[in-house]
Amino acid sequence: MDRASTDAATRPRTIGNVWSGVLFGIGAIAFIDEAVFHQLLHWHHFYDLATTEVGLVSDGLFHAFSWFATIAGLFLLADLRRRRVLHWPRWIGGVLVGAGIFQLYDGTVHHILLRIHQIRYVENVLPYDLVWNVVALAMIVAGAVILYRTRSAGAAASRLR
Repeated sequence: MDRASTDAATRPRTIGNVWSGVLFGIGAIAFIDEAVFHQLLHWHHFYDLATTEVGLVSDGLFHAFSWFATIAGLFLLADLRRRRVLHWPRWIGGVLVGAGIFQLYDGTVHHILLRIHQIRYVENVLPYDLVWNVVALAMIVAGAVILYRTRSAGAAASRLR
């Protein structure tokens, strides 16, 4: 098989590592958000523009979404392992990118644009928003760097297995 055919054949496997990681990252960070900020600290609900009961229902739906994404990512991970094409660095890069994208989306769309909830209801929410979004950007950058550095290593590892 020539190099072009080999690269085309391994691309889905290396992309599979990234997508599995992205789904797991989205689910994991959403779960952490739900468990820490919604349940333990009681800082907000997913939807705070209605009654507490509506907020609790929105939290339940949000929690179900986070577990759906987590389980989907883990099923894809199991399939990658079964086919012996799992490349841990690319998967971890995907996890960081997925978690960062979700957190940045939450911090910009939900907190700032739609204002369906704030991180914490205090007089000056700006420090919370800044930390939230800077951490999100840091995760995205770290994940992107890992994915960039392993772009050819992921394909090579897939070809060797």
